[in-house]
Amino acid sequence: MLTDELRAIAILDGFTDEQVAELAAAGEEVSYAPGERAFEEGRPAEHWWVMLEGRIDVVRRVGHEEAVMVTIENPGQWAGGFRAWDEHGVYMGSARVMEPSRVFRLPAAELARFGQQWFPFAVHLLCGLIVTARRIEQNARQREALVALGTLAAGLAHEINNPASAAVRSVGALQQSSDDAFESLQRLAGHGITAEQFVALDGLRRSIDPSSAPTGVELARREDELTDWLTEHDVDRDWVIAPALAAAGASSAWLDRAAAALSGAQLQAGLEWVASAVTTSVLIAEAQDATRRISDLVSAVKSYSQLDRAAVQDVRVVDGLESTLIMLGHRLRDGVTVVRDYDDSVPVITANPGELNQVWTNLVDNAVDAMDGTGTLTVRTSADERHVVVEVCDTGEGMTEEVAAHAFEPFFTTKEVGKGTGLGLDISRRIVVEHHGGAIDVRSEPGRTVVAVRLPRSAQAG
Repeated sequence: MLTDELRAIAILDGFTDEQVAELAAAGEEVSYAPGERAFEEGRPAEHWWVMLEGRIDVVRRVGHEEAVMVTIENPGQWAGGFRAWDEHGVYMGSARVMEPSRVFRLPAAELARFGQQWFPFAVHLLCGLIVTARRIEQNARQREALVALGTLAAGLAHEINNPASAAVRSVGALQQSSDDAFESLQRLAGHGITAEQFVALDGLRRSIDPSSAPTGVELARREDELTDWLTEHDVDRDWVIAPALAAAGASSAWLDRAAAALSGAQLQAGLEWVASAVTTSVLIAEAQDATRRISDLVSAVKSYSQLDRAAVQDVRVVDGLESTLIMLGHRLRDGVTVVRDYDDSVPVITANPGELNQVWTNLVDNAVDAMDGTGTLTVRTSADERHVVVEVCDTGEGMTEEVAAHAFEPFFTTKEVGKGTGLGLDISRRIVVEHHGGAIDVRSEPGRTVVAVRLPRSAQAG
């Protein structure tokens, strides 16, 4: 009888016959054949399982394989039931039946009732311990989030500062170039320039093609060439006129045509006006590029945060990856080469984009750390019949088998003290596995580490 079997189990020593009988009546005996699963990792631990006879391996998925965490084969060994004390309790592994097995299964709610009736003080201490541990974990996660937010904010400030400073410099220089242009026009009028001459001069200005302007050493040679021409023709301020005209693509032949269109003092004022005009155009273009860059960064932040959108929506994973790469742009410079290998056929999925962006941030940030700031970061997307796959690859030193086996465990980290809490990959696993019904694994060897995220095509974020 079930009661007699439970009576013989050491874990129930000290129970009265009546208590054992009541326990047996509240649960049931369940039999399993080899290959069956009693419970699955990550699912709510709504039952307490006690081995009566047989063998069950509790396994966890590590990479593409299942690693045995513990073997339950002795009568009285137990697992699960965590919902009796923790409303968020889940199975820490999957129960894989290895031999014909019989187990006693008791609902967690019944286990909680018996605990409150028979061991109220012990249950009180256990619940307090769980609450304390969860509070510590929550505080650590909040700190991790704040540290990540601070890093992103600092990086974003750095990203915005460059174009903002460029825009300020360009707008400041525009005032001087505008004043120079008006002053040159005033002197042209004073030297009696005719309408025909001004039309010719303006035509010469328009004929300059900035796209043909030389660069580097050739630009320096062009400046010297124009400076010599200006000196030979007694044109003052060659140090201002020559660099502006050379950078815009003007040549000595162009200067010859300008000299043919203007006479005497008109040439000085005319060339200064053209130099001021082309400088103004360049400054306007620089200001436009800088403000466009700022606008793109703001759009990236908006896309990354998803603050103005529904939590769950149709998502193109490439959009989230790109906004994440922009947000982390301050870390992807110097020695880091970013390779984008996107499959255009990857379908849209239903997911929480804000949470997925948190995953991409953790994976990219870890990859850059693994390469110590030097190497190749590859972000790849693909799809099969059931999943959309995102891979983040780095060329760092790689992980040992032991590190890879523990990579997704809470608080596990290989970083120096103060540089990591060991929550990044754990948070990523929770988001991918528990919230989106996907999978995440790592494959590593020296010089190549790949973290792969698989999201169901029909994923419904929870």
